[in-house]
Amino acid sequence: MTPSLPDILVGNFLCLADPPPPESAGEFMAGRVGATALLSLLAAQEAERGLTARVWENDAIRVLLSEAAPVHGEVFAAAATAGSVDDFTLAGLDRANAALRRALIALHEAVEAAGDTERDHAILRLYRDMAHARRLVMPPLPGR
Repeated sequence: MTPSLPDILVGNFLCLADPPPPESAGEFMAGRVGATALLSLLAAQEAERGLTARVWENDAIRVLLSEAAPVHGEVFAAAATAGSVDDFTLAGLDRANAALRRALIALHEAVEAAGDTERDHAILRLYRDMAHARRLVMPPLPGR
């Protein structure tokens, strides 16, 4: 399971909202605050770029599915219409993305079985570009 941005932020809130018990002071609490700070930094990056990445990714998958449909089956044309194109909430984009990714995996299986090397390479490039668009940058962490 991949937690959503709201899940992470609510978790950070819950982590910091209650005062720690006395036995959790010192190094444990410092580690807890450090982990919460790191999650907050990564969540900020996701908030900044996440929606744009999802919209781009959903569109790119739809194009690939639509282009493959005449060769690999009209089921992929239908899959390209998965999810709402009008719901730009994180949850809405993620729902559409999950359906589109399942269809992309099915297409990739069909492409490999058919020996369609050109489309296989296009899918692999898309996977690379999707990972790049969703990347989060870890800061250098202080040693203890």
